[in-house]
Amino acid sequence: MQRRECQRRCPVCNQQATQPLFKKGALQLVQCSNCSMVYASSIPQELATGTYYDRIGKPFYCSPDKLESDYAPVRFQRELRIFRQFCPSGNVLDVGCSTGAFLYQIKTRWPLNYRILGADVASAALDYAEQKGVPVLRASFLAHDFRGQHFDVITFWAIMEHLAHPEQFLARAADLLNPGGHLYILVPNWRSLAIRLLGRRYRYIYADHVNYFSATTLDRFARASSQFDVVGQGSTHFNPIVIIQDFFKRVDRVPDEDRARLLKKTTGYKQNPWLKPIKW
Repeated sequence: MQRRECQRRCPVCNQQATQPLFKKGALQLVQCSNCSMVYASSIPQELATGTYYDRIGKPFYCSPDKLESDYAPVRFQRELRIFRQFCPSGNVLDVGCSTGAFLYQIKTRWPLNYRILGADVASAALDYAEQKGVPVLRASFLAHDFRGQHFDVITFWAIMEHLAHPEQFLARAADLLNPGGHLYILVPNWRSLAIRLLGRRYRYIYADHVNYFSATTLDRFARASSQFDVVGQGSTHFNPIVIIQDFFKRVDRVPDEDRARLLKKTTGYKQNPWLKPIKW
């Protein structure tokens, strides 16, 4: 059966002129000739519609290693630190909430400060979120009628790199935010140390990631909407174990079970008080 493809323009400036970069497995990356954004110009239709993420929800997002890591107290330390800096309370919508682990941290740490809602298309992951007491929306973020509901905070934690049309999600978020509300975007950094050292060998250059933002292109992306002001930008940690492993591996894609196993291992390291100097 022939795979159906979705052709794309640059998600930052909407131009079509590109220069080819490289191919890794089924992923062909190009760079926009106008704004330098790196992205996949052609992606499978199931990635564009989101059906892919519903299909892998149970075997990956709900795997024991992934769940144990996601629900560990240290898992969202960086996100919570940034989140609390600007938003001490309010209505929160987490887009691409998966198993609800980020919202669970908010619910249990500050139960009186926030009203939470998660949105996703992965049914098995949402089932787990509901079991943990996280309210969820089982619908397309772009198509759902929120019936006048607005939010003080909308988060896209490691989501924008997966989206066929991230600019549409940005515009939708602007419509749903209250005046003075905040939008959070966390994405892999195309100019990170890992990519500089490893190039195409880096495990997170793979077919599920169709957008590769740098600090510059992410800033351009956010400012493309006149409804947003950029109030903060920064970078977070890297995982040295990933760099070491990927330096010696020669595979197009690290299996999901291996990624989940490493996430569990590194989460254990973060929780070990004897390793705090190494974490710093």
